[in-house]
Amino acid sequence: MIARKKVDSKTISQQKKSRRKLLTFFRIVKYGVDNFIRNSWLSVAATAVMTVTLLIVFVVFASRIILIDTVSELSNNVSMSIYLKTETTDKAGEDLVLEASKLSSVRSVTYCGASCARDKFAQTNKDDIDALAALNNATNAFPATLSVIVVDINDTTQLEDFVNNNSLVLENLSTDHAPSFAGERKSAIQTIGRAVNFIQQLGVVIGSVFVVISSLIIFNTIRMAIFNRREEIQMMKLIGADKSFIRGPFLIEAIIYGLIAAVVATGLGIWGLFSSSSTLASYDISVTSTIGLANSYWPLLIVAMIVVGSIVGVVSSLLATRRYLKI
Repeated sequence: MIARKKVDSKTISQQKKSRRKLLTFFRIVKYGVDNFIRNSWLSVAATAVMTVTLLIVFVVFASRIILIDTVSELSNNVSMSIYLKTETTDKAGEDLVLEASKLSSVRSVTYCGASCARDKFAQTNKDDIDALAALNNATNAFPATLSVIVVDINDTTQLEDFVNNNSLVLENLSTDHAPSFAGERKSAIQTIGRAVNFIQQLGVVIGSVFVVISSLIIFNTIRMAIFNRREEIQMMKLIGADKSFIRGPFLIEAIIYGLIAAVVATGLGIWGLFSSSSTLASYDISVTSTIGLANSYWPLLIVAMIVVGSIVGVVSSLLATRRYLKI
């Protein structure tokens, strides 16, 4: 009987403690919301800075996806040409395609015989009367061609070894035309590859710098709000309030900043992406995949932005309140 009373007493005590913690939590949330409303100008400033920060994050990630897709399309359009003898047969061309396709650095290979090359030239210059006249009067035949698209336009080592060492290639290789990955065209392709890599790295660096700067601004904005209420904090410390209770409302404010800013920044980012899609596409910048992702996964995008905004705000708030919570 006594043991049962002890268990009941312990259960009641735990329930009271749970209710007290829940009540404290609701009070912290209430104070945080009240402070957000009461300090409206600081709240607007902090939310605006947070919105800019999250918008920068959105732009950095969207730009990186767009850049990767554009680079992929560029790589698919930059083909390396291996020029073969005019008399190369279609059977030899098919065998060369099979041999080149075995290379791990090769994405795709197509063969175009001498007659195919002539037809392509005629189609390309169908509006040029002089070029067509020269083609009809020309006695020289066009060389057969292997058009190779590689995975990485900066790495043609495997393809070069294939041209220099494969017996079937050496048997049919043209002596009058060097492969396009050698000489001037090789320099042009390498320049494109270096430019692409530089743009990728520059985008990451610029985005990181802007995010750090914006985070510092948020930190200073929250610190200003805390500084304006330093006397209130000191009073709460004197009457014995826990540090978690004092810090709690500021964390709630920071989460509200992140919540509002995430919704606004995501809306602005998606609107900007859709509105600029036609302009970007006119410059051969690939935006279709990014728009599709934003259109399909916008709820997850908003949640991710809320998480990022809340983390930035909470960390800034914790750092800013640490000074005023020291005994």
